[in-house]
Amino acid sequence: MPIDDFTVHIVDDEEAVRKSLAFMLTMNGLGVRVHESATAFLSLAPNLRQAVLITDMRMPDLSGLELIRRLAALQIAIPSIMITGHGDVPMAVEAMKAGAIDFIEKPFEDTAIVDAIRRASERLSDACTITESAEDVRTRISTLSERERQVLTAVVAGQPNKAIAFALDISPRTVEVHRANVMAKMQARSLPELVRMSLTAGVAS
Repeated sequence: MPIDDFTVHIVDDEEAVRKSLAFMLTMNGLGVRVHESATAFLSLAPNLRQAVLITDMRMPDLSGLELIRRLAALQIAIPSIMITGHGDVPMAVEAMKAGAIDFIEKPFEDTAIVDAIRRASERLSDACTITESAEDVRTRISTLSERERQVLTAVVAGQPNKAIAFALDISPRTVEVHRANVMAKMQARSLPELVRMSLTAGVAS
């Protein structure tokens, strides 16, 4: 979707984050509005059109995760991107199950946010199609070895390498090798993207 056809709404309780992110996105040609709380944004959300949401996971009045859940409950379709400085895989799974398009950990590259916004904006078009269908992802999963599938399942469940190594009776270094193979075969550029694919294919519970 052309950049002038939608507005990016930034919801973060930290003023410095709101300002720096808004400045960067404006410099990239995006229309931006900032909101200091999830509650403030939620009161405006029913009247918004062609909007993309960037929200922080942890906020005092209402968390970003709860905000996304409430939008879904109200049947307000706003593609959402979750950002956090305290990310982990189970949190990413919960955010994406709630409807987040992407999950990005701080600190992040400007390009990571801009690319995520582009992907989210594609959901605003009625003619859009999801890039990775469940069938596409399952085809990639079929190329994994049995051990790589075990590691994939454990990774998207949020288990650290040492726990995976103990459960599978292999070394942590071997787990790292299998993780790298999984990322390559799944064509995942990041852990959140791997989680998103797994949700699409029904691997992540």
